[in-house]
Amino acid sequence: MSDRPVTILCLASYYKGARFLEAAHALGCRVILVTREKLHNEPWPWDSIDRVFYMPRLSTQPDITYAVSYLARQEFIDRIVPLDDYDVLTAAALREHLRLPGLGQSTARLYRDKLAMRVRAQQAGIAVPPFSPIFHHHSLYEFTQRVPGPWVLKPRMEAGAMGIKQVHHEPEIWPLLEQLGDEQSAFLLEKFVPGRVYHVDGLVWDGEVILEVPSKYARPPMRVAHEGGVFVTYTLSPEDEEAQEILQLNQELMAVLGMDYGAYHSEFIRGDDGTLYFLETAARVGGASIDVLVEAASGLNPWAEWAAIEAALTHGETYELPKPKADFAGLLVCLARQQWPDLSGYRDPEIYYYMRKENHAGLILSAADFDRVQQLLGEYTGRFAHDFLAVAPPLDKAPE
Repeated sequence: MSDRPVTILCLASYYKGARFLEAAHALGCRVILVTREKLHNEPWPWDSIDRVFYMPRLSTQPDITYAVSYLARQEFIDRIVPLDDYDVLTAAALREHLRLPGLGQSTARLYRDKLAMRVRAQQAGIAVPPFSPIFHHHSLYEFTQRVPGPWVLKPRMEAGAMGIKQVHHEPEIWPLLEQLGDEQSAFLLEKFVPGRVYHVDGLVWDGEVILEVPSKYARPPMRVAHEGGVFVTYTLSPEDEEAQEILQLNQELMAVLGMDYGAYHSEFIRGDDGTLYFLETAARVGGASIDVLVEAASGLNPWAEWAAIEAALTHGETYELPKPKADFAGLLVCLARQQWPDLSGYRDPEIYYYMRKENHAGLILSAADFDRVQQLLGEYTGRFAHDFLAVAPPLDKAPE
């Protein structure tokens, strides 16, 4: 590579990844942002962005390929990075087209398609809740007779709990599939497994997990999405026996799915039957300010370190992860009745971060004492419900 700066093209279908843009710029990279027209008024870190381009949608083909290929006539593009889950496959297709390094389409699909990741994990001996694709209807019927309900009907390509519907009896399934029409094969049916849900957030370098921060949701995200309430998650000690089992399973999963470099967010559930199951993973930084949760506990922001990984790869250098600290952190966030909630009544010194997002109330705690974080989370959850909480019906798809 010449002395020209590394150029990173970032795709953002939603407002995400400002820390990545800032870190990449601080490392001397040339930063190009491709985002949606409707996001032009978001508070992007404009001082860290060299060029910005707008499109109606980033996933529309062949438009995005034509647009980026046209841009490549003028710009040397070294890396393509998706800042949102919905951009992972688009980035992979562009890398394939431009012959750039990074996750290709087959591997990226394992981090985006809920059916693909389950099939691969199951083939490798990793426990997953019983599931069935929705192709052959009689095979699906046989699955419902063999695996008792309730089940969840999940879209394969949506993010998080978006679009998931719980089904209790087999006759309920067929009208739902009829409504889906030609889209029904883009779903899967899975046994509903009650239990405790965990997530692991971190980074991979040269196929090895180099950062792994285990956390536990106070309530499963699907319940919060469908029933409302305050979303709460908190980090665990890596020395905790259950955390160690989750981290081991996450390392096996990353090896099986084939990520060589980048950021990930994985979710697992300890079923009421005692089994630790893999739920899903993604080749991106966790949403809902989970990046700040990781930073509050470890001292390292995954967006910023991911930018450093991309720069090191392009320069042919070795990336060295800074030594993480070992504090504990907790996150609370809820939909708020107020347009801009007033958090001035929350002033404990353990507060690390206040969320600034319209119609949302949120904050992150950090302390060296796990019990102190738990105490404040308990107090604040009730106060959030009283002071701010609003409830809205769950979305079937991400907003356009």
